[in-house]
Amino acid sequence: MKRVVLAACLVALMGLSPARAVLPDEVMADPAKEARARLLSRELRCMVCQNQSIDDSEAPLARDLRLLVRERIAAGDSDSQVIDFLVARYGEFVLLRPRFERQTLLLWLVPPLLLVGGGLALWVYTRRRVKDGEAGKALTAQEQARLAALLSAETPSKEP
Repeated sequence: MKRVVLAACLVALMGLSPARAVLPDEVMADPAKEARARLLSRELRCMVCQNQSIDDSEAPLARDLRLLVRERIAAGDSDSQVIDFLVARYGEFVLLRPRFERQTLLLWLVPPLLLVGGGLALWVYTRRRVKDGEAGKALTAQEQARLAALLSAETPSKEP
């Protein structure tokens, strides 16, 4: 019984660990170069999965890109040279975080502008509601006279 519980716990713990698609035959012998390759792989988009990095993807193209990154690192390229090579080959779309350049200016500026614009619109809307609410509280002279008449009028009592 204890063995079954222990085996179930081990299987559950293995399920909690993050799955990586890097295969053992892809790993570089030099740990420093392998760490660089893993960092670069986390910044590059899988062209098949599109919302995964090539480090997480199991697609054949992602494997090819991981091997290409390791090949360029083994050839002595710097991180920026590897990124530039892949961008030249596959375009800016290969980057999970696009560069801040003239072509991507809208991509970087539209979300904060929308957030600020939405906050400003919400502020203006609440100010208008408060102002409209205050204007509706004042009674006209006719309404005040009618209210006074209603309040002073005797109500019939319900005595038996």
